[in-house]
Formats: sequence, C-alpha cells, structure tokens
Amino acid sequence: KLLHQGKKSLVDFNRAGTPLMEIVTKPEIKSPEEAKVFLQELRLIMRYIGASDADMEKGHLRCDANISLRPRGEDKMYPKTEIKNLNSFRAVEKALQYEVKRQSGEWRSGKINDVTGTRGWDESKGETIPQREKEAIHDYRYFPEPDIPPLNLSQEEVDAWRAELPELPADRRRRWQASYDLKTADARLLTEDKLLGDFTEHVIIRLAGELEGSVGATAKLAVNWIVNKLVEVMSEKKINLAQLPFEVDDFVQFLLLVARRQVNSTNAQILLRKMVETGKSPEQIMAEEDLTQSEEGFDIKAEIIKVMNSHSAQAEELRVGKTALIKYFVGLVMKETKGKADPVTIEQEIKKQIGSN
Repeated sequence: KLLHQGKKSLVDFNRAGTPLMEIVTKPEIKSPEEAKVFLQELRLIMRYIGASDADMEKGHLRCDANISLRPRGEDKMYPKTEIKNLNSFRAVEKALQYEVKRQSGEWRSGKINDVTGTRGWDESKGETIPQREKEAIHDYRYFPEPDIPPLNLSQEEVDAWRAELPELPADRRRRWQASYDLKTADARLLTEDKLLGDFTEHVIIRLAGELEGSVGATAKLAVNWIVNKLVEVMSEKKINLAQLPFEVDDFVQFLLLVARRQVNSTNAQILLRKMVETGKSPEQIMAEEDLTQSEEGFDIKAEIIKVMNSHSAQAEELRVGKTALIKYFVGLVMKETKGKADPVTIEQEIKKQIGSN
C-alpha cells in the first residue's frame, strides 16, 4: 500500500506476505458505468465464497482499468491506456469517464493514440495524469518465482471446485424473483448483504410453514417488514444483523402476529423497535406495552359516528366523494380507541357509513 504525501511516498508493509489474487477480464466492458457495476458484483462474489471482505476503502480490493476507443463499426484494437491502482468504485467510474472525454477529444483533433500508456487518477483534480508510456511485455521484465512452481489445474479439478461453490448473488436474485416473485430492487438489496439474505430466506421458509396461502404472499410480507422497517431501525441504531438481540424465530413470531391481525400496523412498528432495543420476545413486549389489537369494549360504528359528528365539515366532504379523507377518519378512530381497533375493520365500516348516506 502506498501513501502519497506531497513529493514523498510511504510504503505500508502491514500486508506484506498476504496472497494476491489478480483477475483479468476480457475487453468486453462497454462503459464506465458497466465497469463499476461489474466490480460491485465481483466484490459480492468474493464475499459470498469467503475469499475476501473485498473492501476497497481498506485496500482489500484494487482496480487497474484499461481503456481504448475506436471508431464505431471498426474491429481493430487500438493501443490501450491503463489507469493504475484505483481504490473506489466511484474512482473507477469517474476516471474512465474522464478518459472517454480526453481520448474522444484526441480522436476529434486527429491525434490518434498509437502508444500504450499508463496514467494515474488525481481525485482532487478529477482527471488522469500521465505516468509511463510505451509499455510492452518486455518492459515488465517478468521472471519466474523460484519458490512457487507452475500451477497446472485439470478440468476435473475445476469442475469439482465449481460444484462446491455456494449459490452466487446473481443466481440467488434470479431464484428469489422466480420462486418468491420479489421485485428486482428488493432481490438486489437483499443479496447485497449475505447475512441479511440468509436471514430473509430462513424467515420466509419458516413463515410459509405457519401460514396458509402462496409462498409469494408470505415472502412479500416478510420482505416488506425486513426491507422497509427492520433495516431502517438497524440503520437508525447503527447496528448490523449480527448484532440483533433476537433470533429468526422471534421475528417469525412477530410476523405471525401481524399476519393474524393480533397487532395493527402502527403498534407493530412500536413492537419491532422494542424488540431491537430490548431483545425481548414479541409476546412479552405485547403484554408489557398493551399493544394487542382487540375490539372488545369498542363499538366501532359508534366511534365512527362520534368522530364524524366532531368533524362534520370533513365528513360532508367525504360523503360527497373526497375519498382521500377515509385515511384521515381511520386515524381519528384509531386515536379514540388508543390503537386497539383494527384499521382494516374501521376503513370497511367507514365505507359502509358513506354508502348508507
């Protein structure tokens, strides 16, 4: 690792002796954006197979980006420019975007690049800077490593290792979309973190064993609460999945309470937050916080009439067709019943009231 300070360069030997794996791609990447996405997917693969955490900001992963332009329709490969030691996905994308602009300008001015060159990326200036030119194979001065013999792998060995690979991110995304009918964005988000993806899969499988209905509907319930609520609370509390104080079974029990309408959506959010904060079971928190949904002791129809009489102007607007006010009155009735009543039941009763007038 090199640290550059003005005219000085410091060499960090902390990772001396650490094995280096170099992956060389074929010239098939067509844009800076595609290069960035490829690297992000490569990082995911490295994490899924346990090869590396592949954190670019920690120096686990670096990229040398090679770029060459040619006129549309031509097959000739023109000399490439290599941008060395890029240390972030953003740097890769920005450096390549700059090179596209720079090299396009050279083409337009008639200065066709005829030599291979190496450039560096200056983050502060947002531009590449020349380093070396006229690099050919002999310039690298390759020589055999005397302590490491040549490694020859048979096709049988490669096939055996491939069979041992875990499910990779792209395969998991495709399977989830096919089996669970997940949205592309949700499938991508849940594969970004392998632990979160594993957690979600365990929840869906166990929940499907408890609930009737399609696996897709069960998955939708689980993913909605994980992506939109659980991840949000974890982010707010600055914790990751490994630091959650409850197990998969606790979260499944929480979702069962939601699915069986034993807790309404508002109180369910309070319940989930308390689970993250305390690690207590959902049943214990429900009892302690009195969050159980119950219509005992309430006359929903009477409560609706009461709030409509108290807000007669809005009630009249609702009756003449301003249906957006339904949610407003649901909220008022929920407030009157201290969150105990079922908002779905309230909404249905309000619609009946409108229809009867």
